[in-house]
Order: sequence, then C-alpha cells, then structure tokens
Amino acid sequence: MTATPTGRVWKFGDNIDTDVLAPGLYMKSPLAELAKHCLEAVEPRFAKEVRPGDIVVGGRNFGMGSSREQAVMALRELGVGAVVAPGFAGIFYRNALNLGLLALVCADAGQIRADAVLSVDAANAELRDLDTGKRYACEPLPAHLLQMIADGGLLPNLEKKLKIQRSKEAQA
Repeated sequence: MTATPTGRVWKFGDNIDTDVLAPGLYMKSPLAELAKHCLEAVEPRFAKEVRPGDIVVGGRNFGMGSSREQAVMALRELGVGAVVAPGFAGIFYRNALNLGLLALVCADAGQIRADAVLSVDAANAELRDLDTGKRYACEPLPAHLLQMIADGGLLPNLEKKLKIQRSKEAQA
C-alpha cells in the first residue's frame, strides 16, 4: 500500500457481500483467477479495468456476509489502493486491516462521484477529489494500524517487529 493511494473511483452501493467480492464458484482457484471475478456480478468491467491505486467506494455494510478473507485478498491482488465506505461489516473491516488493505470509514462516501480521481491521505484521514478539489473527512486510524497496513498487514508487521527485537537482543 502506498502512503497516499491515488486512483479512479469504482463506486458500489449498500450491502456488497463477500460472495460478490470473492465468488464461491472460484474459491478453490488460485488467487489470480479468483480476483478476475471480483465484483463481476455487480460490475463486469471491474476486474478487467481496475488499475493499481484505484479506490473502491462502497455504501453501507460493505463486505457483509461470510468471513472469507479472500474477498480482501482479491481486492489486493487487483491492486486496489483503498476501500472507502460509510460503514463496513465488522469481519471484512478486520480482514482488510489485517491483510494490509486500507479501509476508511467516511460518512460522506455517498457523495463521492464514480470515476472521480481520488487521493487518499490516510495519515490525515482525508480524501481529496483531484478533479474538483472537494475534500472528505474520514474516521482516523491509529498510527499503529497505519503502520501495520504500510507493512503489508498483521503478519508482515509482526515479522518486522520480531526481526527488530531479535536484532536488539543480539546486540545486547
């Protein structure tokens, strides 16, 4: 994840579920194949046209449904820079942060235009529409979670911390 993802907005409505993000039919396929079908039931062009850094803007309860972490993995595989919504399903939100996908709660996400070019400033919890200059406030994430996302998720973050700890212990 880049510190300030910038990309085209792909806008979706309320209650996008994990089966739409990671269709069950492809769950046993390699991640690259599964990702090719991400969101195809609601936007057939998405997986073919999404570019690294693009931003997914969802409605309320984004990521509802089963706890499949492949929903987040498919978005990451496609290079999505961030997911923004007025509210997320709890398990999806946790999976996103744990797997290193920036997920920001933005009460005004519904005002963001489809196809706008958006810059995400996670450190300042702000989105900026680069076409209009309009800014949108998000709920801030604590510094330790921003670092975890920057490190690629929970496991890479823990590995980094352990490596630093072992290095300090070896020097002592």
